[in-house]
Amino acid sequence: MALQNPVIYTTRRYTAPAMTLHWLIAALIMCGFSLGWVMTDIPGFPPIKRQYYTWHKWIGVTIFALAVLRVLWRVTHPAPPLPSTVAPWQRRAAYFTHTLLYLLILAIPLSGYLMSSASGKPVVYLNLVPLPPLIEANKALAQLFNTVHVTLNYLLLGLVTLHVLAVLKHQFIDRDGLLSRMLPFLNK
Repeated sequence: MALQNPVIYTTRRYTAPAMTLHWLIAALIMCGFSLGWVMTDIPGFPPIKRQYYTWHKWIGVTIFALAVLRVLWRVTHPAPPLPSTVAPWQRRAAYFTHTLLYLLILAIPLSGYLMSSASGKPVVYLNLVPLPPLIEANKALAQLFNTVHVTLNYLLLGLVTLHVLAVLKHQFIDRDGLLSRMLPFLNK
């Protein structure tokens, strides 16, 4: 099947703060996920593993704070409209996926924080700000929140993969300029 002529996309881009928050959160999620993957495979609890857990918690708190800012920004600054060539079912899928992504970038750090609280392990952001435990120490709840945290992370991994594949489809197959909305250096 031959590619059709590219569609010229003329609608505006996301705002600079929206782009910055998007890419910063994405980078932190990749770091936090990678660190979580590595730290849980280290046997025992040597000092490096404790340090990785500390950094992982800092990343989670930072993601949560930035996600709150992102949601507030998004509520007050609507996304640019999708190209008219995007099918209605794709519009609904994009809306559902983005909503779920926003929920996950809030729920995952919260589930990690609840897991730390239930485990009786403090969260001290940047070794400066002790965050209060949200619940009493409870081994069963700690295990439950661990399961929730891991499951939500894998759900996020699947959704991010779907998101990236959809963006690549729009960029290289549909050629509708959709990616230029979120990349400040990409020409339309």
